[in-house]
Amino acid sequence: MNRLSETQRNNIIKIGLSDLVCFSHLRWNFVYQRPQHLLSRFAKIFRVFIIEEPFFEAGSDHLKISEGGDNVWVVVPHLRKNVADDTILRQKQLLSQLFKEREIKNYFFWYYTPMALPISDHLKPELIVYDCMDELSSFKFAPPQLKELESELFNKSDIVFTGGYSLFEAKKNRHKNIYPFPSSIDKAHFGRARTSNPEPQDQAGIPHPRLGYFGVIDERMDIGLVAKVAEKKPLWNFILLGPVVKIDPDSLPRRRNIHYLGSKNYNELPGYLSGWDIAMIPFALNDSTRYISPTKTPEYLSAGKPVISTSIRDVVSPYGDHGLVHIADDPDEFIRVAELELRNTDKSRWLKSVDDFLSENSWDETWSRMMQLISKSLEERNNIQLTNLNKQQYV
Repeated sequence: MNRLSETQRNNIIKIGLSDLVCFSHLRWNFVYQRPQHLLSRFAKIFRVFIIEEPFFEAGSDHLKISEGGDNVWVVVPHLRKNVADDTILRQKQLLSQLFKEREIKNYFFWYYTPMALPISDHLKPELIVYDCMDELSSFKFAPPQLKELESELFNKSDIVFTGGYSLFEAKKNRHKNIYPFPSSIDKAHFGRARTSNPEPQDQAGIPHPRLGYFGVIDERMDIGLVAKVAEKKPLWNFILLGPVVKIDPDSLPRRRNIHYLGSKNYNELPGYLSGWDIAMIPFALNDSTRYISPTKTPEYLSAGKPVISTSIRDVVSPYGDHGLVHIADDPDEFIRVAELELRNTDKSRWLKSVDDFLSENSWDETWSRMMQLISKSLEERNNIQLTNLNKQQYV
């Protein structure tokens, strides 16, 4: 898994970094996605602390710390509710306590949310990384101060990664050390769907053809598109896996051929995928999806499933342009391409094109490239500090 050169490893050891502290707006145990893939790999080298957003229901301010995997600790602030005291100050105090008790030293920061800046600006990391995986300011209920804090985070960061190419294009002029890292895959994991799997009990009784989706069900999904196709094709069955977030569950269309099976853990997904005929990415075309790079695209393809997506930019290019994914924005076009796939009994040439395209795409490779860039940034920062120190000696 760890593909760093011996020189890079030695440089990290020489610099003395031992801990990674991540600030995330996403719960570690919510949906297994980019943060989990990357940080679990960083945990092969560093202690990793995930600082989540607080809950306001405690009798007294405290931190709940649990293991999130090998060498990973999930830290959740629990704060007193209805207290007039400054919540930022209280979180700072809890963080300082954490750093002292866990002897967190020689650390670097990894931000997924700019909203964590006010609670962490009193600490002194060796390096700051901003992994900008989404345009959070376009999401429903985004805090009004998010854009201002993101500008501050860009100024403070030593290196910035983006979750896709369209997001990179939008942000590239805001930092001199910024790199695009679109969604990667765990090919072996999702490749299990290409072989026969025991049918999950809640899916077993659903007739074919089955068109499936997994992921968060929120304002980014064009649930209306799914509803219209389901109405036009009552013998097709639509399986939706995932939590409903930020929208009223009662607003979701209810039809006999639309099946909401709830959240599934990461290890269960190949079993569900194995029983689908087509995988879907029915995202709405709005501000919240303008820059997304859906991780599920290469995951579906690794599973060997035909994919129909709306015209999300980072799906159209490269997957649509290479003929790997069908693009359909309206019900009639969706039905047309789905009928083509359901009639297609020989997918061998398409599967070879998929495998060729995905051959260099993996979370291991993405993590390795990120680690190389981090190592380089650390070397450059240390050289600058050494140069400045030498200059001061002659002042």
